[in-house]
Amino acid sequence: MRAVVQRVSQASVSVDGEVVGAIDAPGLLVLLGVTHDDTPEKAATLAAKIWTLRILHDERSAADEQTPILAISQFTLYADTRKGRRPSWSAAAPGPVSEPLYDAFCSSLETLGAKVERGRFGADMQVSLVNDGPVTLILDA
Repeated sequence: MRAVVQRVSQASVSVDGEVVGAIDAPGLLVLLGVTHDDTPEKAATLAAKIWTLRILHDERSAADEQTPILAISQFTLYADTRKGRRPSWSAAAPGPVSEPLYDAFCSSLETLGAKVERGRFGADMQVSLVNDGPVTLILDA
């Protein structure tokens, strides 16, 4: 499982011009990629790591500040660009595998106390954000 975590002052995701998820206050935007050997346990571990990462102002975590999280599934995080100019997506898990793990990740965050907004799995999404800092981390689980 791979996550790109960005500290944001606001973020939203739209599908066909309709906002389907948004945070209007400082928080985190998480782009989540799933690969073939990921498990619900890995999803829970990564969720806990992100919830407690001390990347907010004054070395505080989202858990400390109770900041919202916008979580968006993004299979392109597992692109392989080593050969040629056309990325290979073979490392990304297919939808029937990755969608339940994306849901497990979001549910794990909610169980920890996070207010989670979501993108729409498998949709063509437009993401808007104001990166704060900027702070952007890549985490692998």
